[in-house]
Amino acid sequence: MHHLMLLAFLRLLAFPLMGGQVSVSGSFPSLPCTRTSDENSDWMSALCPQLWDVPLHHLSIPGSHDTMTYGLNKKSTISHTESPRLLQLLAKVLPCVTVPTVLKWSVTQVLNVTEQLDAGVRYLDLRIAHMPEGSERNLHFVHMLYTAVLVEDTLTEISEWLENHPREVVILACRNFEGMTDDLHEYLVTCIKNIFGDMLCPRGEVPTLRQLWARGQQVLLSYEDEGTVCRHQQLWPGVPYWWGNQVKSEKLIHYLEQMKSCGRPGGLFVAGINLTENLEYILAHPAGSLKKMTLPSLPRLTAWVREQCPGPCPCCTNIIAGDFIGMNSFVSDVIRLNEKLLGC
Repeated sequence: MHHLMLLAFLRLLAFPLMGGQVSVSGSFPSLPCTRTSDENSDWMSALCPQLWDVPLHHLSIPGSHDTMTYGLNKKSTISHTESPRLLQLLAKVLPCVTVPTVLKWSVTQVLNVTEQLDAGVRYLDLRIAHMPEGSERNLHFVHMLYTAVLVEDTLTEISEWLENHPREVVILACRNFEGMTDDLHEYLVTCIKNIFGDMLCPRGEVPTLRQLWARGQQVLLSYEDEGTVCRHQQLWPGVPYWWGNQVKSEKLIHYLEQMKSCGRPGGLFVAGINLTENLEYILAHPAGSLKKMTLPSLPRLTAWVREQCPGPCPCCTNIIAGDFIGMNSFVSDVIRLNEKLLGC
């Protein structure tokens, strides 16, 4: 079976050498790249005052899936945990072909973190890793490949943005933690406390915007390591993420409707409208990419988003996260759902 997979992947790897056109960044120049304006940069403070007293888990909040993948490029290193050993071997033997191929299916965002925040994104999916070859304290982001961007620098960038938008609130989801030791967890938490300071909202009941503004707090930081959360009051438990793991938008929507029928979680949670490739799809589309797979499905996924309603009811949504922020009206559509609460 492994030999068949190797032959299949080699066939896929060979395609760019036989005419598949990939740019240096791994993106496809023929696809549109719409940069959103900053009309949503202060959308929380612009909400109707009636919504200032609604807990965050009952509001509609736009998020980005795998927020930091815009930082991947052809110089990125293959992940030691997220990638099969076979792929790691190929990356050593044929790096100039293997990495660009993996890159096509790893990049989920085109806007950097500041541009995403300006666009209105308020949930950031931060997948953190320590590279085996990296320095002792440097932490990176990961999605099949490691970013060159450092976690500490990105958190500082987010903090600086928040200082300029004092009534905006973000939910930072720190996840994955590939290669992280207990010492590295403590180092990361120390960085988080030093960078955000009093901006951090300690865990407890999910607050409202008015409560956060009164306390000068702007960051809810979820951390998917239970032991670390128990040791630090500033950290919140991991936010559940509904991941459909589907190639087709129809099946993804069916999955999300099934999850809604079971009832929403009690606190913050994410409904992910991100599609996921599989080996069969990749082999059938040797010239494809995650971007090419996703863009044609955005109208159908957007239609589903517009049908949703935030609030406390079992079938209500909360955070909705997607790929390729800025390619359509997704962020504005999610924000606009809050208007439905005014009719309740």
